[in-house]
Amino acid sequence: MQSLIKCSAMGALAVLTFATLAAYAQTQIKTQSGTVAGRFTVEHPTLENLGFEWAITGDTNRNASVSVEFRRAGDTTWRKALPLVRVGGERIFRDVEHLNYFVPDGFAGSILGLKPGTEYEARFTLTDPDGASGQTTQTVRARTRVEPQPYAGGRVLHVYPPGYKGERKQPAFDSLLQAYYGAGLGDWSVVWERRIQPGDTILMHAGLYRNERLNYVDPMATPFDGTMWLTAKGTAEKPITIKAAGDGDVVIDGAGNYKLFDVSASAYHIFDGLTFRDTDVAIFAGMKEVVGAVGLTVKNSRFENIGFGVWTEYAGSSDFYIADNVFLGRPETRNLVVGWNRQFRQPDDAAGPAGIYGSHEMRNYYAIKVYGPGHVIAHNAIAFFHDGIGISTYGTPPSDPDRRASSIDIYGNDIHLSGDDFVETDGGVHNVRVYQNRGVNAAHNGYSTQPVFGGPIYFIRNLSYNVPNAFKINANPAGIFWWHNTLIGEQSGGPASNAHFRNNLFIGRNAKQGVMRWVNANNAYSSDYNGYRPNPGATEQYRWEAPGRTANFPTLAALSAATGQERHGVELDIDAFENMTLPDPATRYRVYHAMDLTFRLKPGGKAVDAADRILTVNDGFAGSAPDLGALEVGQPEPHYGPRWLNTQPFYR
Repeated sequence: MQSLIKCSAMGALAVLTFATLAAYAQTQIKTQSGTVAGRFTVEHPTLENLGFEWAITGDTNRNASVSVEFRRAGDTTWRKALPLVRVGGERIFRDVEHLNYFVPDGFAGSILGLKPGTEYEARFTLTDPDGASGQTTQTVRARTRVEPQPYAGGRVLHVYPPGYKGERKQPAFDSLLQAYYGAGLGDWSVVWERRIQPGDTILMHAGLYRNERLNYVDPMATPFDGTMWLTAKGTAEKPITIKAAGDGDVVIDGAGNYKLFDVSASAYHIFDGLTFRDTDVAIFAGMKEVVGAVGLTVKNSRFENIGFGVWTEYAGSSDFYIADNVFLGRPETRNLVVGWNRQFRQPDDAAGPAGIYGSHEMRNYYAIKVYGPGHVIAHNAIAFFHDGIGISTYGTPPSDPDRRASSIDIYGNDIHLSGDDFVETDGGVHNVRVYQNRGVNAAHNGYSTQPVFGGPIYFIRNLSYNVPNAFKINANPAGIFWWHNTLIGEQSGGPASNAHFRNNLFIGRNAKQGVMRWVNANNAYSSDYNGYRPNPGATEQYRWEAPGRTANFPTLAALSAATGQERHGVELDIDAFENMTLPDPATRYRVYHAMDLTFRLKPGGKAVDAADRILTVNDGFAGSAPDLGALEVGQPEPHYGPRWLNTQPFYR
C-alpha cells in the first residue's frame, strides 16, 4: 500500500514537472519572441533627410514594428512617415576578402523630403504582439543642415598668382600656403608661425597657380611633392574658406603630381569656385585607420584631367558637402563605352577611330569617394571616370555610429560615361539615400550594392540609360529599397536579403536575355507595382529565386500566379513614353548623350496612375495614383548637375 501511494505521488510529481517545464518553455519562447528596446541613435543630419537606428534584442520571430511620426518643431499636427526597417541576422560575406559579417538586430530608417535648416520633432513607437519592454517610445528633436557658407565676421586674405604685377588688395600674399600658414620657401616652407584662424576667408585672384615642385624655391611653397597640406581647424560656425575672388578663373594646376591638396587633418574647410587640374588626386581627405577631414565643403568648382576628385577612406570623416561641381576624368576615348576589365575593338564604320581600346591601366578612378557619416553629394556633373560616385568598399563597419557610412545623401548628380558604375553604395550601412540622379553610358552597371550592411539603402527616382545591368547586387547585401526608378536596361544580379522593388520601370533593350531576375537570400522580400518591357524573342523573361524555389517564367502573369509577387505589375512597351529610343545592345561601344534623351511618360499611357503610394516619397502625385518610374506626369523634372551650369553637354 505504501509503495502504491509512493508511486502515485511520483506520478503526480512527474505530471507537475512536465507541466512546469512546458509552461517554462512557453515562457521562454515568448520571452525570446518579445522585443527589448536598446540604444536609440539619431544619425548625422543632412540637408533634406534624417536617419535613425534603434538596437533591440529578442524578436526572434521578427514580428515587431516601429511606427514613425514627425512634425516641424512648434507645429501641433503629427505626420506619418515610413516605418523603420527591421534589420538583423543577415549575413554579408565575400570569401575572397574573408569578409563575414552578421547584421546586428535592430531597426533603422529615414524621414525623407525635409526642409534644410529646420528643426523637427520625431516620435517612434516600438510594438510587438509578443510583448515589448524597455523604453518603447522615443521622442527626439533634430535639425537638418544648411549649405555651408563663409563666416561673415572673419578676416579676408588676398592671394595673387606667381608673377602678378597689378594692384593688390591687402593683406596680400604670393601663394595660398603663405596666406594659410605664413609659410616661406624651401626649408622655410614648414615654418608655420602665422596660421589661418577659424572664420577667415582666403580670396584667390584670377590666374594660374602651378607648382614648380622640383624647384627648391617653388613659389607655391610645395617643394618636391607639389602637395598643399592643409591642417587647420575651423568650426561649423566659423569655417575656413578658400574661394575665387570673382575677378576671373582661378586655376590650381598640379603639373602632373600625385596629390594636389591633402586636407585629411583639417576641420570645416570650404573650397568654392576654383578649378583643379592635372593631378592624380585633387583633394585627399582621409586614410583608413589614420586620420580624416571633418566638415569639408567643395562647391561650384571644376576638376579636369584628374584621376580622383575628392577622396576619403577614414571612418571618422563626416559631414562633407560636395555639390555643384564639374568633374572630368582622363578617358582613353570620349567616343566609346569602354569597360575596365576588357579590351574593346572599335569597328571601322563606327564613330571615332578604329582600333583596340581598354585595358587594366587605371588612368582614372572615382570622381567622389567617401566613408563616414553625414555626407551630402549633390548636383555634380561627372564624366570619364571608372566610377562616378562611391562609398568606400570598407569591409566590416565599425560599431560606433559616428564612424561608419550611414546617413549619406547622393542626389541630383549627372553622370556620363563610366567605365564601371554610376553610383556605388558598396560600403553603406544604414540610411544611404540615392535619389534623382541621371546616368547615361556605363560599361557594367548603373547603381551598385556590393555590399551594403543592413540598410536601409534607398534608390529613389534615378534614371539610367545604355547600361547592361540596372543594379549591381553582389557580396550578399541586405536592406535595399528600389522605388520609382526608370531603368533602360535589364536587371540581373546576385542574392540579396531584405530586398524590395516598388514602382520601377525596367525597360528591356531588345537584348537576348530576359528583362528581370530576382535572387532572394532570405524570406524578407517583396516586388510589386513595377513595369516591365520584355525583350522580344526571350522565352525566359522573368527568373525568380528564393529559398526553396527557383523558376523561369515567360510572362509577368505566370510569375505572379506562381509566386504571389507582382500582382499589380504591368508589362508595357516604349509607347508608354513620350519619345523613347532604345540603345542598341549590339553596339555596346556607342555613346549616347543625355541632352538627346527624354524619360517623360506619355499622358494616359500604361505607366500613368499605376504605382503604389509610398509615404513621404510620392505624396504629391496627380491623378488617381502615382505614376511608375522616376518622373511624374505634369510635374517639373529635377535639375541634374550643377545648378549654375546651363551649358550642355558639360563634358564637351
